[in-house]
Amino acid sequence: MVENGHHHHHHPPATVPPPPTIHRPLGAARGPAYPPAEQLTQLSYCIHSNPSWGQTVLLGFQHYIVMLGSVVMISTRLVPQMGGNNGDKARVIQSVLFMSGLNTLLQTLIGSRLPTVMGPSFAYTLSVLSIINDFADEDFSSEHERFVHTMRAIQGALIISSFANMIIGFSRAWGDFTKFFSPVIIVAYVCVVGLGLFGRGFPELGNCVEIGLPMLIFLVVFQQYMKRLHHRAESLLERFALLFCIALVWAFAAILTAAGAYNNVGRTTQLSCRTDRSYLMESAPWIKVSYPFQWGTPIFRASHVFGMMGAALVSTVESTGTFYAASRFAGATPPPAHVISRSIGFQGIGQLLDGTFGSIVGNTASVENVGLLGLTHVGSRRVVQVSAAFMFFFSIFGKFGAFFASIPLPIFAAIYCVLYGLVAAVGVTFIQFTNNNSMRNIYILGTSLFLGISISQYFVMNTDYVRTGQGPVRSSGGWFNDILNTIFSSPPTVAMIVGTLLDNTLDVHDTHDDRGVPWWVPFQHRTGDERNNEFYSFPLRIDKYMPRRYL
Repeated sequence: MVENGHHHHHHPPATVPPPPTIHRPLGAARGPAYPPAEQLTQLSYCIHSNPSWGQTVLLGFQHYIVMLGSVVMISTRLVPQMGGNNGDKARVIQSVLFMSGLNTLLQTLIGSRLPTVMGPSFAYTLSVLSIINDFADEDFSSEHERFVHTMRAIQGALIISSFANMIIGFSRAWGDFTKFFSPVIIVAYVCVVGLGLFGRGFPELGNCVEIGLPMLIFLVVFQQYMKRLHHRAESLLERFALLFCIALVWAFAAILTAAGAYNNVGRTTQLSCRTDRSYLMESAPWIKVSYPFQWGTPIFRASHVFGMMGAALVSTVESTGTFYAASRFAGATPPPAHVISRSIGFQGIGQLLDGTFGSIVGNTASVENVGLLGLTHVGSRRVVQVSAAFMFFFSIFGKFGAFFASIPLPIFAAIYCVLYGLVAAVGVTFIQFTNNNSMRNIYILGTSLFLGISISQYFVMNTDYVRTGQGPVRSSGGWFNDILNTIFSSPPTVAMIVGTLLDNTLDVHDTHDDRGVPWWVPFQHRTGDERNNEFYSFPLRIDKYMPRRYL
């Protein structure tokens, strides 16, 4: 038997390599991962979409009520120390309201174009106290004369120092500086805009717990929980629960006052809790129109002007951070550098008008009203412009304005506990555009947040706000002290300084993407993103009369 020479070799079957193991991110392994989103979800109305006129008017009135707390708080704190009586306080409140309405229209029409209410700034408190202290030893025929003389000095300081904002704004220097920002800086910066105001929240609420605490609880329950009981009640309570809660708790406070609950308590408790301790209804005129130099010819002193310039710069920093928060709540892109410059320039013009019309402090973007945009989910520009109409109305018809200005301050403090928290939280949302796992970014964020709050708190705790206005910096130059004490008493200013220094000096080139710069840069240029023109262009044909560099 002969073999044919073909041998059949049986090879073992080829082994199939196992499929490659795919390592999924930890977050995706346990649930959905959410990609970065440039717009917040669940916004009912954005910057140029508007609710019905009926809702617009009610929402505008709600913005007016919310900003009223700062107006009353600043006037109540400063006017008595200037020698003013209740009638003087009522006139100051009317002047501040009038200027707030004018500055709000100025910003929403041709300034930032964002839905931001412009209200009085606490940053000017130290400078005003320094002016008050300068006249403490002078002899006046009456306390009213001392008040008027102090107001004239404040007017002069506001007028001259306003040029600081106009120069850094219209020269575009401030906008060019903001180009050094990245989302890493913005997170800490905007967070501290809200968190840094914690002193106006529960500490003020605690002055009258039986009024402030129910207001806080009712606001959360009505606005967040009760709206889920029925779909028809959702939009109503979401947008107007704040007004309902204010009316309810204010009526409760009036009942306690009428029943004599505060007849035998301390003076501080009476001022915080009683509804008849503002004395505004008795002293406010029925009709009073603010007009230029209503307190007399301004008094100009170099030391007052330099101290007020520090406050003007701080208000610039605080307004800028508030504008970034407002752009998120309004569904707009972050404001470009030229828009920031333009808005600060017009804020300077607003401060010039503040001094001309006799406001007690300069203006800034109202943080609480930006928080209200997030609370109601309505970021409409028209709503804020309608709120300016209410400011004008109640500044002219004093008795009506005084009625709402007599709301106890702990009610406003309870509102701030929610609204300031929303502004702080919206700052956190910018972190999605950075590398959240970068230890460098974590270091910068932690240091900026902590020092922003800690350094400013040190200055606040060591400043005499009752009599002299002196802070920890006490050199022989009073104006120099005012500048440094004002700057370092501002949490957003400190957080911005620390964050900008660290983010632009630590591994700048190697961490370009980690910092979120590729996402941020296009928004900082006029043509970097096509939506910039949609959100920030001028209305009608104003652009024909404005230099191209500010458009």
